[in-house]
Formats: sequence, C-alpha cells, structure tokens
Amino acid sequence: MGLFGSKKAQEPAAVAGGVATLGSGERVTVARRIDCRGDSCPRPQLMTRKAIGEIGAGALLEVLVDNPSSVEALPPMCHELNATHVETVKDAHCWRVYIRRD
Repeated sequence: MGLFGSKKAQEPAAVAGGVATLGSGERVTVARRIDCRGDSCPRPQLMTRKAIGEIGAGALLEVLVDNPSSVEALPPMCHELNATHVETVKDAHCWRVYIRRD
C-alpha cells in the first residue's frame, strides 16, 4: 500500500489510445492515453514527458488528470516538449488534456 492507499496496482498507466471527441465535436484518434488520476505534481508532468517521447510526430496524447495544479502545468510545458496543447476538456471526474507532438 502506498502513502495514499493502493492506486491501480494492476492497471497500466499508459495504454493505447482510441478515439476521443474534442469540445468542438471533432473526433480525433488518440495514439496514447495516460491515466494520472490520483497523482500529484510532478508525476503527471513526468509521465507526459515520457509518453510524448514515445509517440510519433503528429500523434495525439490524451492525459487524464484530476489534480488542478497538473491541469495548469501541462499546457505551458508543451513548448519545451516540441508539442502543442490542443485542448483541455472537463469531464465529470477529471480533465482530459490533449497534446499533439510536433
């Protein structure tokens, strides 16, 4: 058991993407989805940095976060990752941050 209880012990943090719907209604293909719900800074940023390095140029990354400070930290770091923040969508239980690798 971790500091704050057991977190998704058997569930992988990064999984193949799928299809997502942006706020505009546009459906996009997601190359990778990382689940950072329950994590606090800097873990979501570190996982995002790693995942961006593992996807190809033009591919879309979806980051699930429920920590407000992580939501605010991800878009500004896109510049140093050679990536573009596409959109952040608020769901019922988390935010979905979409980042495209340049």
